[in-house]
Amino acid sequence: MHQKKSWDKFIAFGVIAALLCVFCGVPARAAEPAAPADRQMLAEYADYQERLQGIVTESGIEENGFTIIGGQVFPIETERFGSVRLVPAMEETYHRLALFLVREDGSVAWRTEQLAANSWNVGSMEQPITGLSAVAFQDLDRDGWTDIVLITDCRNRSGPYAGKSYKVGDVLFQSKEGFYRDYRISDKINRFGMNKSAECIITYVRDGRSTEFLYTASTKEELLRKGFVVEEEQDYSRQFEKLGYLEVMPGTYTMAEYATFMIYLVNEQGDIVWSFQPMGDFDNLYALKGIQCRDIDGDGMKDILVLARYSYAGSENELLTKSDYRIYYQRTGGFEADTEVRRKVACEEKDTVAELVEKARAYWGWSPET
Repeated sequence: MHQKKSWDKFIAFGVIAALLCVFCGVPARAAEPAAPADRQMLAEYADYQERLQGIVTESGIEENGFTIIGGQVFPIETERFGSVRLVPAMEETYHRLALFLVREDGSVAWRTEQLAANSWNVGSMEQPITGLSAVAFQDLDRDGWTDIVLITDCRNRSGPYAGKSYKVGDVLFQSKEGFYRDYRISDKINRFGMNKSAECIITYVRDGRSTEFLYTASTKEELLRKGFVVEEEQDYSRQFEKLGYLEVMPGTYTMAEYATFMIYLVNEQGDIVWSFQPMGDFDNLYALKGIQCRDIDGDGMKDILVLARYSYAGSENELLTKSDYRIYYQRTGGFEADTEVRRKVACEEKDTVAELVEKARAYWGWSPET
């Protein structure tokens, strides 16, 4: 209902503006007509909602342009509706996901499309959902009622991440009225990478463990206290021209068997002055191959290259591994992630960190003798 919320705000703003005009003696300006694209989207959304709300039986799901995701239909006990089946379905035109609770007689007891993935492409009817990878049932808020965990598979069709697959996690909490989402919880699940598996989401929501501190901690002591494990063999200090003498501290935090890999630069007082998350969209650190601090782009300042092997789930949820590297260039105010070399210099499985450093330096014009 993202568009409806935006429209309500527009109406509220118009009412307030009109009242101000009356009290201030300023003539009210006529509302600008909606752009053709906006009118089209509102019409599409109205049609979509009419089809969704018009579904009253399970057979009506596909009759109204939705495809049931057969492998993800499960029975569930609810407080309000009793024994029902959770039936997820994908809307065929806009690739939006809807959930239905269906009674034994086939009637629809409840429905929703208020899901994080359905508002991923802000201001667009078209969403990036390609499927539903996981459904789990747990009492997450410990009220005695079963809640629903969802993970959707997504892939952007355009933009800088076109063609790349990623996951969006969500939780629906059961109440006396049905189910509801807490958007703040969904936001943290996805913003801090806790959407890798249903187990990750359950560990966060039910047990209170979180990766958020990896991105918000200000001191080394805080990291260690909350469970960050330092990779001792790759932990060393270097003199950085603009930032001084710093400890280069790589390590991981493991949550539901997934290790999130981070690198921190820590000053002599124990304060974090910079941090990196080199693993990108991979699920888990499999092995850290090495970190080297050396001038790569020829500006006279030490840069950082990190090489690691990561694991991730394939299209059939099989475990795959891949080696990848990242470069961070030192700048006057900190570090800047490379966006050029990795597109041109491929990482081979046999490469070492020293070999990749030399390849990257060669890209910037360094001769082997330099």
